[in-house]
Amino acid sequence: MLAEPWFDVLLFGILGLAVGSFLNVVIHRLPQMMERQWQDEVEQSKGAEPAAREPFNLMVPRSRCPQCGHLIRWNENIPVLSYAILRGRCSACAAPISVRYPLVELGTALLFAYCAWHWGATTTALLWSGFSAAILALALIDWDTTLLPDDITLPLLWAGLVASTLQWTAVPLPAAIWGVVAGYVSLWLVYWAFKLITGKEGMGYGDFKLFAALGAWFGWPALVPIILMASVIGAVIGLAMKFSSGLREGGYVPFGPFLAGAGLTAMVFGPSSILRAIRL
Repeated sequence: MLAEPWFDVLLFGILGLAVGSFLNVVIHRLPQMMERQWQDEVEQSKGAEPAAREPFNLMVPRSRCPQCGHLIRWNENIPVLSYAILRGRCSACAAPISVRYPLVELGTALLFAYCAWHWGATTTALLWSGFSAAILALALIDWDTTLLPDDITLPLLWAGLVASTLQWTAVPLPAAIWGVVAGYVSLWLVYWAFKLITGKEGMGYGDFKLFAALGAWFGWPALVPIILMASVIGAVIGLAMKFSSGLREGGYVPFGPFLAGAGLTAMVFGPSSILRAIRL
């Protein structure tokens, strides 16, 4: 007997809560892991041995309060529920816990639930759920650090091509391959044109790879509406931050979160809806 559609949505939503909890760890720790790796590579390039450190990865050490060092117990790490019970504060020192943690968990749950509602309990739904999780993590890491880790962008790109090859998405393989090429090369050309004209770097290489990954998942015809939506949203938010004095030092706003937002919009509404939304 097939499961009811609402059960699939509920099951994917619960899975999304758990994945969202893990994404909070990825968003916080992955940039630190990259920084440690870079420091070790610098030391090795100087002929020195990297400094000995305690293991630090996505699994160890256990999560703890950054203020008092209190180890987070299992019952304090239940997605959303623990935050509500603790009223957004550490159980040991009462230091406030960022509301972003439950928001990431809820956001991931909603995206996973949408995938189940749209595609049912299928491999395609699982694939787009994974896409959503990766995109959300990239958006927040880039917003925090202006980094788009290869550890996420490259697997996302290859996953899009494999999914197209196995016909788990509606994008034909040639369109996916040319989406990768067009996505990377287009932003690479924009980068160098901007640098030659202004002498400054307008974006990073991670943006090229993320746009290429979106090309793999949506095909090359979707790249124009995606980049248009990302540019419009980025311009609006950038201007709002400028007038509210919210820009970070140097006045730089990372482009990755807007690419990610446009990618999620394309997943939910379709690339053609983006063009209609901006009246093109």
